[in-house]
Amino acid sequence: MARRSDHSREELYEMALAAARDIVVADGLSGLTVRRVATAIGYSPGTLYNVFDDFYELVIHLNSRTLDAFYGHLLSASEKESAQPELEQLIDGYLSFVKDQHNLWDVLFEYRLPDGRKLPDWYLAKIGRMLSLVEKALEPFAPKANPEELAEYARVYWASVHGICSLYGSGKLQVVSGQTVRHMVMVLTERFVSGLKR
Repeated sequence: MARRSDHSREELYEMALAAARDIVVADGLSGLTVRRVATAIGYSPGTLYNVFDDFYELVIHLNSRTLDAFYGHLLSASEKESAQPELEQLIDGYLSFVKDQHNLWDVLFEYRLPDGRKLPDWYLAKIGRMLSLVEKALEPFAPKANPEELAEYARVYWASVHGICSLYGSGKLQVVSGQTVRHMVMVLTERFVSGLKR
């Protein structure tokens, strides 16, 4: 393929992430390669390595976009007018994202970092922003908790919900229970909140 220079680095960045997203939506992480992204946008793999250092960085930036979409989805769910408590709205928002954007969610949480690689601070800040929604929803149930305790509760709760959703996403939830994923998450939530109130 001849070397091209039709687009700026910023344009290539946007094109590559859009192509990577489409590939993941269609085929999951197993279908995502630098070569396939490059082919989708009409450039050589070498050109993409001028935009992303490696495959890891491409996935991190794709996941960053997914985090933004996930955060926006959860924020909308928690702010809509509803008779449901805020925490329940957040749960339904989480579950609907898992269902509607399963492959993107799967890459977001299941992609394993190479040994020795760490997530950049700007990426961790996006995770913190999302967890702040969980902290806000849990706060009414733990009014005496200090900020550090509330942050810990949110992370434990989030990890627990994620575990149930991971089983659901892998098709293995039925091995554990014949109940729906929402029922399982609601039982977890009721017990978790009950513990916070003590």
